[in-house]
Formats: sequence, C-alpha cells, structure tokens
Amino acid sequence: MSPWTHFSRKPLNYTREKTGIMSQEKNFTPALGYTALTPIYDLAVRALTREETWRSELLEQIRPSQSDRILDVGCGTGSLAIRMKKINTECEVHGIDPDAAILTRARKKANAANVDITFHNGFLHPNMLAQLGRFSKIVSSLVFHQTALDSKRDILESTRKLLLPGGKLYVADYGLQRTPLMRTLFRCTVQAIDGVKDTQHNANGCMPELVATSGFTSIAEARVIPTPTGSISIYTAIRP
Repeated sequence: MSPWTHFSRKPLNYTREKTGIMSQEKNFTPALGYTALTPIYDLAVRALTREETWRSELLEQIRPSQSDRILDVGCGTGSLAIRMKKINTECEVHGIDPDAAILTRARKKANAANVDITFHNGFLHPNMLAQLGRFSKIVSSLVFHQTALDSKRDILESTRKLLLPGGKLYVADYGLQRTPLMRTLFRCTVQAIDGVKDTQHNANGCMPELVATSGFTSIAEARVIPTPTGSISIYTAIRP
C-alpha cells in the first residue's frame, strides 16, 4: 500500500488526481469489520492466529536495539509496538492506524504497560510521511492481506521511502498457503470474512515479488507458521 497513499484494512476506492498523486476516500473498515467488535479484537487474534507464536518469531527477527527508530504500520491495539518497546526501552517506537477507536485502546494498553509509544491517528499520505520522518525499521502485521493489490504495492513503495538506507522491513501476514489443509482453513475463515479478491493474492504467494519490485533487496521468507486460519509468513527485506 509511488506517492504515499492512505492505508486501510480493507480496499478503498482510488482516484488519480491531476497532480499525479494517488488518493483514497477517507474511510476504512474497523478491525474485525465492525466497530462494535473492536473490544474483542485482541481475543480473536490470540485465539485464531497462534498470536504468541508468530509475534515471538517476528520479534526475534526485529530485535529492537537502543538506536532503533521503529514504525508499526497498521498498529491496531498496539500489541506489537508495546512488546518491541518492552524488549528495549531505549528504542523509539511509533504506531499508525486510521481507526481512532482502536488507537484509544492502544494508548490505554501502553499506559498500563508503562511504556512510551507515539501513536499517530490517520492515513499514510504525503503530509503524514513528512511528519513521521525516517526509520531504521518498519514493521507491519496482518494488514497486507486485506488490501487491494495496488494498495499492497503503494504501501511497500512508501515504506521504502520512509526507511533509512540499510533500513529493514518486517512483515507478518498470511502468505502462500502451501498445503490443502492451510488453503481450506484460509478459505473458510479469512476469505469468508474478508472476501477472495484481495486475499487471494497473498494466498498465491504474491508478497516476495511485490517486495522485490518495490526496490527492496535481501528478501526472505524467514518463517512459515501454520494457524487455525491458514499459514502466516514472516518476510524480511532491506532498503538499499
């Protein structure tokens, strides 16, 4: 999810303006599809995705250091951002999400955990890009599978622009569904909720190629973790 565009957990309507900058309507779909379900988001992710396993594997790849400035794109309730900050309290952690309600929960969780995280409410557009500055590492989890193919490309291109040279990208999301069981689970859960059109690209294994065409190098699928809703892959890449 070229020039920086808004991002969302669901595909949005795109228009091409005369300036050549791609824009989107300022709307989004809340976590789990409905605002009323936001309070159970953490419970659902924990129960349906083997969250502890894939988050631990992702954090093992990220390894926050005291010199890091890290951005969590589509941070949701802040679970990953909080854990990164707890691993190394000296690193600077930012999270961004367009859902004000879910960020309210994220801020409460961060306060309860006694960690200092800067949360940004809004879409990733050119002005926000300038405000955020540059980062040594950018992470994203469970965002790409719910975005249109063009949005996936725009997000990746924009994260490359936000990263410092040598900066690293980490993505944890549904990837290639390699076995009949994983394909069936993915179809009966994720695609039943989010639809087929955008999620199928991930299930077909689109992410490594998209990361490569966005200008990243040293691309790897570091881990593949089977879950009750399909397999989640952890991808890593470097901004040259």
